[in-house]
Order: sequence, then C-alpha cells, then structure tokens
Amino acid sequence: MDGNGRWAKKRSLPRAFGHKQGVKTIKNIVRAASSLGIKVLTLYAFSTENWKRPQSEIKILFSLLRQFIKKELKDLSSLGVKLRILGDLSKFPETVRIEVENARKTTSQNTGLELNIALNYGARQELIHAFKEMSKHGIKKPTEEIVSSFLYTAGQSDPDLLIRTSGEFRISNFLLWQIAYSEIYVTGKLWPDFTQRDLEIAISEFQKRERRFGGL
Repeated sequence: MDGNGRWAKKRSLPRAFGHKQGVKTIKNIVRAASSLGIKVLTLYAFSTENWKRPQSEIKILFSLLRQFIKKELKDLSSLGVKLRILGDLSKFPETVRIEVENARKTTSQNTGLELNIALNYGARQELIHAFKEMSKHGIKKPTEEIVSSFLYTAGQSDPDLLIRTSGEFRISNFLLWQIAYSEIYVTGKLWPDFTQRDLEIAISEFQKRERRFGGL
C-alpha cells in the first residue's frame, strides 16, 4: 500500500494526513474485497524496514492501527472477516499487541474474507523463522509443502495477484516464497486514491492473463 506520503506531499500536507487517508482506503478495499468474494486479502502495513522511519511517524502509524481496529472490528465481524497477523509483534507497544490480539480472537471463528495484515513483516525474516522452526522439529529434508506449513500464511493458498500501487516496480521483501507464481499488477495510483473500481480493473487485467506455471 504505497504512496501515502507522496499523496500528502502533493497537497502540501503532513505525512500523517496521507496515512489517515490510507486507512480510509483500507476500509473501502476490505469491504470491496469481501463483496467481490475474494477469499484472502493481504495488506502490507508495516515492514521490518519501516523501523528506519522517524519515531514520530511510527507512533502515528501505531495510533492509526489501534484506531482502525477499535472502530472497524464490529463491522469487520459483521462481514464475516477473519483477521490474521503476519509478522513479529514482539517489538510493538503492549497496547497495540493487546488490541490486535483481541481483534484476532474476536474474528477467529468467522468464515468470510481472510484478512492478513503484515506487521513488522519481512519475507526473508519469515523464511529464517520457518527454517528455525523446522530445525526445532528435526526436519532435515524439507519439501515445498513442509516449508509452506511453517510460514505465517500456513493453510492459505498462495496469492494469485500482487497489486503494487504508486507505480513502484519492486517486491520490497513481501511474501517472497508465496508470490513465486503470482501475477503482478502495477498501478500509478497512490494508495489513498485507490478505489474499488481500481481493484476491479486489476482483477479484470488478471483474468485476461494466461497462467502456465512453467508449462505450455
């Protein structure tokens, strides 16, 4: 979900305003994904690299995360959304961890859209974590299926489509194992401007592609 800062800069506003607008987009896209029958939606909210940002901005991001969960939990539950967290929350403030864990438990029995929120997430770190866990279990000859079962996304299908906003052409340490065969769609739209219509256009573009997975 890239482009919050640039969205604010274009309007001569503090970056915080871009993040606030980005949260509104999250709400709209989650509802849209649910109505379109999408099974799993993963949002890259805070990467392991984001700790390099100014502390003031990080605090704003944490505050917006808590507000989003508090305000939207009831609506998410009514839509049948099941929340799942990808990443290591141990470095997050306790207040944030409690809020997130409460939301996860509250929605754990829901059977609608599975909403993955990647927090303090990095794909390389995820793989290292998986390898360490496999070692603890004495696994010496891992298969693709075994590795997948130790990832944060265990039990979910690999993504069909990766959408990158704001015209960026890079993966940014996101789901490196899982997106091995994902189709990639890049839009110049900044995340705060991304709408349900943009999501539908991305899906329509995806549906036109022929996926051969290395075959003919």
